[in-house]
Order: sequence, then structure tokens, then C-alpha cells
Amino acid sequence: MTSASAPRLEFWYEFASTYSYLSAMRIEALAAAAGVTIVWKPVLLGPIFRAQGWDTSPFNIYPAKGKYMVRDMERLAAARGLPFKLPSPFPQNSLHAARLALIGRTEGWGPAFTRAVYEAEFAGGANISERRVLGGILKRLGLDSEALLARSEAPDNKQRLRQQTEEAQELGIFGAPTFLAKGELFWGDDRLEQALAAAGK
Repeated sequence: MTSASAPRLEFWYEFASTYSYLSAMRIEALAAAAGVTIVWKPVLLGPIFRAQGWDTSPFNIYPAKGKYMVRDMERLAAARGLPFKLPSPFPQNSLHAARLALIGRTEGWGPAFTRAVYEAEFAGGANISERRVLGGILKRLGLDSEALLARSEAPDNKQRLRQQTEEAQELGIFGAPTFLAKGELFWGDDRLEQALAAAGK
């Protein structure tokens, strides 16, 4: 456990992001070892991509890049003992999962929910846009799925996610995962250790 006075690292992630999956599954253990507190920040990359003139993931726009990403994920996941299966369709619609994660962040179950969504999506190939999939995850965490699914659709919660995505754009975030340490951005799962070191200085 890290204390309230511990250095902080913001973890900006998108549920449709393959590399965010890798970071989500290891960030807590690394942060605890470094004495850093993680601030979980779900975000939607769709509006950020559209601002760059893209209507889908760059892994779809550039097929060679997408093919490489899948093989890279297979190698990295295998090395870390994680299953990996690219879901169909890809990228997934992550809107409802992100809205739920915002609630979970304030109530203490956000990290467990985030990992469970990633496992369902990238280990099990589930479609995380489906309410039944998200509801099942919430139930397995011992949470009131119907109440939370309803709360996630509340106007104030929708607005919170819009504001968080706008904040990401203002920070200059263009992809996920991105880590923010003392005003410095670090992009990509392979920059996690560097970001933690910067946060702890």
C-alpha cells in the first residue's frame, strides 16, 4: 500500500487499447515497489483520433502496423504469462466500460474492474460494448450490476468522461497507455518503468 503523501503517477488508458492491457496487468505491483500512487484515468481515444483525422485505430488504417502489433502482443503477453486474443470487432467500443470505471475509481473497485474488463476482452475475446458482458464482470466483483449500469448512464457521469477526454487532449495525449509524472508525458507500456522512476524522483 502507498500513502496519501506518496508520489503520484497518472495512468491514462483506453479499454480498446491492447498495450493498455499489458500496463493495467502490471502497474500496481510496480508502483507499490516504487512507492508511487497510481491515479487511474480511463479515456476515450475516438475523439482524440478524430482530431488527428483518423476514423479508426491506426492499427486498422495501416495494416502492416496492425499485423505487427498483433504479433508483438503475442510475444509480450506470452513472456509475461498473460493470454492474448484480439477481439472482433477491433477496436472495441469502450464507452460503457469507461463510464463504469469512472464510478469505480471513486468507490475503490476501479482497478479490479479495469483488469477484469481487459481480461474479458483480450484474454477471452469478449465484446465489452455489451451490457451483459459488463454486468457479468460487475457481478463477479460482488457489485450491484443493474444499479451501476444505470448510474453509469447518468448525465453527470457522462459529462465527467467527456471532461476527462478533453483534459487528455489538452495535455497532449495522443494514444494509450500514457503516463503523466510531474507534468511529463510517457507514452507506451514500454515507458512504464521510466514514468515510475520520474514520478518517484
